[in-house]
Amino acid sequence: IDGLQADLAWLGIKYDRVEQQSKRMARYAEASEQLKAAGRFYECFESPVELDLKRKKQLNMGKPPVYDRAALALTEEQKEAYRAEGRQGYWRFKLDQERIEWTDGIIGPISIDAASVSDPVLIKADGQVLYTFASSVDDVDMGVTHIVRGADHVTNTATQIQIMKALGGTPPTFAHHSLLTGPQGEELSKRLGVLSLRDLRARGVEAMALLSLMARLGSSKPVELAGSMDDLVAGFEVGSFGAAPTKFDAEDLFPLTRHHVQGLPFSAVQERIAALGVPDDLAEAFWAVAKGNITILDDLGQWWTLFRDGAEPVVDEGDRDFVRQALALLPPQPWTKATWGEWTAAVKEATGRKGKDLFRPLRRALTGLDAGPEMADVMPLLRKVPTV
Repeated sequence: IDGLQADLAWLGIKYDRVEQQSKRMARYAEASEQLKAAGRFYECFESPVELDLKRKKQLNMGKPPVYDRAALALTEEQKEAYRAEGRQGYWRFKLDQERIEWTDGIIGPISIDAASVSDPVLIKADGQVLYTFASSVDDVDMGVTHIVRGADHVTNTATQIQIMKALGGTPPTFAHHSLLTGPQGEELSKRLGVLSLRDLRARGVEAMALLSLMARLGSSKPVELAGSMDDLVAGFEVGSFGAAPTKFDAEDLFPLTRHHVQGLPFSAVQERIAALGVPDDLAEAFWAVAKGNITILDDLGQWWTLFRDGAEPVVDEGDRDFVRQALALLPPQPWTKATWGEWTAAVKEATGRKGKDLFRPLRRALTGLDAGPEMADVMPLLRKVPTV
């Protein structure tokens, strides 16, 4: 639960209260007695091997592998005999064999023949209450009005609608969205840690980037960075989503993260910059220079290291004498924005170089990079002069 709450806090999603199914076992027991009294719960004793043999026999006969309800014919004496053998009974919900229909918020009208679905096991032989039952009881008790989940739950929804009605509840509105696949159409697995919120957060993904992508992925609307949660909510339409599988690539989060990060005001990153050791008098200028050249906020550390400690100069052999001559003309610190223009003008006058033959070797000597922020903005932040 702590992990879930941490994830929700990071995403900025607020919740009304915390409920734990492990603390509601008495309520599930009460609901099971209600269903038993209504004739909707029945005890079964088949072993997994016996059930598997039944399924294989049905398939070999060209029939759907639907539970045959053999347990309904058991007498109390037969049940006691099974218990004497050491078998523990498990409980199935008896479906009304009729069509279960609802209007799905994404797929539209859905109709499922309950006779084509096995009576679901709701309580295992060891007493474990299964999700299908526990969530149905919870949704009725807690007044859930809308459930949005994957298209692989459509059959579950049909059975849960009957369970909720048998409990005296009103089923909520359901919407079943498309399932996500990997970039190549491969199946995603919950076991892929690289897609956990914790891992994405550790990789520098911003919450608003993730929310913006997931609020549009699989819908008819283009993915674009939202400015706030309120903006996302205002533009969200469940009906705009489709049921066809949708490709998800975690790398798509980084352009959105870059866009979000580069639009942050200084006040939003001030503490992070201070933690890097950037002097207060340089902090705002540092942010102005660095923000256009980062994808995630952790990239700020690389830029401050460069400005504070200096870069490893990158100098082509043919430029070595030129760079040495240029560095000899570099005025003493402190440098200002005007320093770059004044210095390069003096170097041009002394060497005759111009254009990229002048500027590129000097940028590489000072920063070790071929491209980056405007050098006029960089000069006031550089703490050390390179040696060549």
